[in-house]
Amino acid sequence: MPNQLWTLRVKLFRYSGVSAAAVIVTQTCLWFGFVVIGWPALVANVVAVTIGAVPAYLLNRSWVWGRKDSHSVREEILPFWLYSIVGLAISSFLVTLADVWWDSTALVMSANLIGFGVLWLGKFFMLEKFLFKR
Repeated sequence: MPNQLWTLRVKLFRYSGVSAAAVIVTQTCLWFGFVVIGWPALVANVVAVTIGAVPAYLLNRSWVWGRKDSHSVREEILPFWLYSIVGLAISSFLVTLADVWWDSTALVMSANLIGFGVLWLGKFFMLEKFLFKR
C-alpha cells in the first residue's frame, strides 16, 4: 500500500506539471487570440482550449501514466476530449460573462482558469481510474 501511495503522489506531481504547461499554452493562445488578433473572447477561448488540450493529452498519457502503446480513440481520446469539452463549456460561459461584464483581459483569462480549475482534481482521478488504467 505505501508503494501505491507513493506512485499516486508521483503521478499527481507530474499531472500538476502537465497542467501547468497546459495552462501556459492555453493562456498564451487565449491572450494572443483575444488581444493580438482581436477575436471575441468566446472564439479565443475555444481555439485556446483546443490547442492546449493536445499537449495535455499526450503528456498526461506518456509522462504521467507511462503509456507507450497505441492510442485508443474509443477508450482514451474520446473520453479525454469529452471531459475537455465540459471544461470548455464552463470556461466559455465564464469567459463570456467576464467579457460582457468587465473590460479586462486579466478577468477574461482568469475566467478560463477558474473554468478548468473546478474540474482539475476530478480529471486526475478520471484519468487514473478509467482512461489510463492498466
